[in-house]
Amino acid sequence: MTTKVLLLGGRGHVGSGMRTYLPRLDTGYQFTSVDMPGAVNRAQDIDDSGDFVDLDISAEPQRLPELMRGRDLVIYLARKSPLAAMKEMTDAVFEAVLAQDPVPMVVAASSVHACDGAYSVDEGEWAAWAERRFDSYETPPARIPATLEACPTNSYGEEKAYVERWCQKLAALGHGAIAARWGGINDRNEMARERGYFALWCHQEDAARFVHACYSTFRRGKLPSGAHYFVVSDNTYNIFDIDIPRREIGYEPVHDAEVFYREKETT
Repeated sequence: MTTKVLLLGGRGHVGSGMRTYLPRLDTGYQFTSVDMPGAVNRAQDIDDSGDFVDLDISAEPQRLPELMRGRDLVIYLARKSPLAAMKEMTDAVFEAVLAQDPVPMVVAASSVHACDGAYSVDEGEWAAWAERRFDSYETPPARIPATLEACPTNSYGEEKAYVERWCQKLAALGHGAIAARWGGINDRNEMARERGYFALWCHQEDAARFVHACYSTFRRGKLPSGAHYFVVSDNTYNIFDIDIPRREIGYEPVHDAEVFYREKETT
């Protein structure tokens, strides 16, 4: 069965992974990717790039309803600065979604940074963890639960919390929407030098597996709409809980950041 997908921000780190890996999970996915004119296509290894539309959706929001017409799934990944402009663009996207009949399912980009007020890799219980000093703990700290409400500490986190609130609005109206609290995703699926990155790393394939799990659960009529989930790989030393999305939507990541450290040990 064909699934018509509108990707808002499909050339970026997350979107390029969707275009690469979703069709490997289900060949029925068909994409239209909307990106800023001149946006770099970050896809590294792709079977079918889909259709591209060069458009600044914040400058021409009136085109969104037409682009969404007939879509089964909208994946909202685009960003805009400053915060006020981002909120305005988010309003335009969700209002265009609500103008559709039927209303498509939405997976919208939040971030682990929507919950920066709940943890720190620089101080507190996770500081030694971020330095990989695991023997400093008698027992590991409890992973941060997916049920935690957003607690942003800056404008980036606030823009993501705003997206989460819109997903909850759609759910209250009886539509399907999930906020994806993406972990650390990059287009080469590599480890970054960022402190504690191994504990929140997410391979692009696992990000696609998350979206596929969301949409498959939606199709079965079992989606817990309005939920927000942390989207990280099956890392041995995760900070964030992924047991809840495993249980509720069948999310099954297959990658682990420890592969990078095992490779170092064998060289």
